[in-house]
Amino acid sequence: MVALRRLLYPRQLIQGPDIAEYECAFARLIGARYAYSFCHGRVGLYGLLRGLGIGPGDEVLLQVPTHIVVSNAIRFTGARPVYVDCRLDTYNMDLEQARQRTTPRTKALLLQHTFGLPADIDLALDLTRRNGLDLIEDCVHALGATYDGRAFFSTEETKTISTTMGGIVTTDDPALATRLQEFQRTCPPPPILQTASYLLKLMLYHGMTEPHAYRFCRPIYEFFGKHNPLPRPTTPEEVLGKRPAVYEQRLSNGQAALGLRQLRRLEANVAHRRSVATAYHKRLSEMGFRVPRCPAKADPAFVRYPVWVENPASTERAAIRFATLGMWFSSVLEEAHSPDCGAYEMGACPRAEEAVRHLVNLPTNPRVTAQDVEAIVSALVRAQAMDGKMKI
Repeated sequence: MVALRRLLYPRQLIQGPDIAEYECAFARLIGARYAYSFCHGRVGLYGLLRGLGIGPGDEVLLQVPTHIVVSNAIRFTGARPVYVDCRLDTYNMDLEQARQRTTPRTKALLLQHTFGLPADIDLALDLTRRNGLDLIEDCVHALGATYDGRAFFSTEETKTISTTMGGIVTTDDPALATRLQEFQRTCPPPPILQTASYLLKLMLYHGMTEPHAYRFCRPIYEFFGKHNPLPRPTTPEEVLGKRPAVYEQRLSNGQAALGLRQLRRLEANVAHRRSVATAYHKRLSEMGFRVPRCPAKADPAFVRYPVWVENPASTERAAIRFATLGMWFSSVLEEAHSPDCGAYEMGACPRAEEAVRHLVNLPTNPRVTAQDVEAIVSALVRAQAMDGKMKI
């Protein structure tokens, strides 16, 4: 395992040639001219917004549900996030409402491809061109997805490929690329102990993605999370909508080596996720569950497969033996102490507020087998039947 080798031979753990090689490979894969890596996707977004000249007095359109760190990146530039509701068939942005919420102060549209289901790029491009806006694609869920700009990606532990923590920004604009490169140079490398803890965390998390080992590995992972300094994806300051003391960092060489290795297997990874998602879609549709609609032009790369249930808590309890049932999103601003920490006013996006009360998402990672899919679907059916809400 790459993570273990890097821990045992740490000479190139922080600095080394893998960073540049990883960025070049990522750019080639996406079909972009430039790519720049950072410690988190949110830091890449922050640098991208700054590179676009977005700051105090400006507005950026983004959808809910999303994560508090996305909203924070906008707010940390001095700009104001303007929230747009989601569609209930794809959980992506309602672009007609985005048009209605565009003002003379709006400078950019942040388009999220939720769960790896591509949003309507054609409509988004039309909206941004008509209004002179920058289009930024939030692809943290969507590496490998396609649809017939500028983008930032996350390679955090739950994503399609993982460097435990990490993010990357791509662009074709040479002037913007120069500004991103300058921003990256100002970011310090992560400390060696922090990077080592990232790699240790990845090894523990791998056990949690094995359905048959999940119930044994989860308590160990949670124990280390409580009693040891394993890195958390979101800091206590970020949960409150505040900027942490350490925010801007680069990606380490050890993490880049992990990403580079996984990029080589991305095609098989995404093909497996599509196969698993297709199996979920077929079985859950047959059982009367509410499942997402896939647009005709889209070829999704489901990082997780979303399904609407009446009681997410009882569903999670029923399936805990088999898999990590993702509860993102359990709030319109995931992990926020409260929505107002991200300047969100309750009632502004009622469909998203309803969706987060009902959504769970199912694992699609390469360790999920056809037998696992059947076990997970059966657990969902039992949970819904116990709640008396099954409609078959």
